[in-house]
Amino acid sequence: MSRVLITGGAGFIGCNLADRLAGEGHEVVVMDTLARPGVEANLKWLLLRHGSRVKHLTADVRKAEAVEAAAARADVVFHLAAQVAVTTSLADPHTDFDINLGGALNVLEAVRARRTPVIFASTNKVYGDLADIELILQNEAWQPADPALRLRGVDERRPLDFHTPYGCSKGAADQYVLDYARSYQVPTCVLRMSCIYGPRQLGTEDQGWVAHFLIRALENAPITLYGDGRQVRDILHVDDAVDAYVAAWTRMQAVSGRAFNLGGGPENAVSLRGLIGHIDRLVGRQTDLRFEDWRAGDQRYFVADASAAHRALGLGAPKPWRTGVSELAEWLRVERRLDVRVGSAAA
Repeated sequence: MSRVLITGGAGFIGCNLADRLAGEGHEVVVMDTLARPGVEANLKWLLLRHGSRVKHLTADVRKAEAVEAAAARADVVFHLAAQVAVTTSLADPHTDFDINLGGALNVLEAVRARRTPVIFASTNKVYGDLADIELILQNEAWQPADPALRLRGVDERRPLDFHTPYGCSKGAADQYVLDYARSYQVPTCVLRMSCIYGPRQLGTEDQGWVAHFLIRALENAPITLYGDGRQVRDILHVDDAVDAYVAAWTRMQAVSGRAFNLGGGPENAVSLRGLIGHIDRLVGRQTDLRFEDWRAGDQRYFVADASAAHRALGLGAPKPWRTGVSELAEWLRVERRLDVRVGSAAA
């Protein structure tokens, strides 16, 4: 079995990935400062489930020496540690830069001599706000006027166009990771994620919006939508995302130096209003919606064409979004001990 390093391993995707790999018998080192409120519960969950197979290292990716020490014995590094909110990047671009770009460079330099494989968590924000795509309003959702684009989504041939400090820091890190495969022959793979959701997601207004909407609705609290709420996203269950990360490692020889879009695709695309409508049916009451101005860099439409990832990584069909959201609602109800009845996916 292998020794796995997951930076940001106590976060939402990181802890689900750590759970999968530890369950398969690998030794998993979770490198996490535990700075984000609530991630201590994820770490505790991992340690209770897997005992000594999971080890926690309190270290910051901004510290090159700490990263080098953590990666020294690793057989693979999953680099998920990040500053994750556009709003935070606008308020504090220096910290965003130091964590997202500086941290990624520290990881790459730590593995360069040994050429340890690195799988990097990137974002659809590398494509900018997609303002050049002509959109039409269809069933209360923004959709591309081009039927072919509406059918398949945005693929990796889309030019990069970084918006906001967050887009710049993650996008630059994305390119560094790819270039280390070219310049230094470090095996690397980049996954440009759409909206990932599922158990252990600590959703807030700034990040993790699917869980955030569910939490607010379950607690009978208002939801604020930025923009008109007709924005469309493809959402992907975290189990399907973990499948992709694991496959990128096991198939690294074939996919090194490549970037893949990773999302639910057109079949799992939903507008913010459409998701809230489904949530209303699950909880049996109508959400109090409030509206604020559009946020900087917000995409009215992003749906990933993930067909390249499915082919190269051998991925199966993603979980249908209604099923996954219903399961997350029930998980949140139990986790937060809420006295609310949650309906079924067919509701």
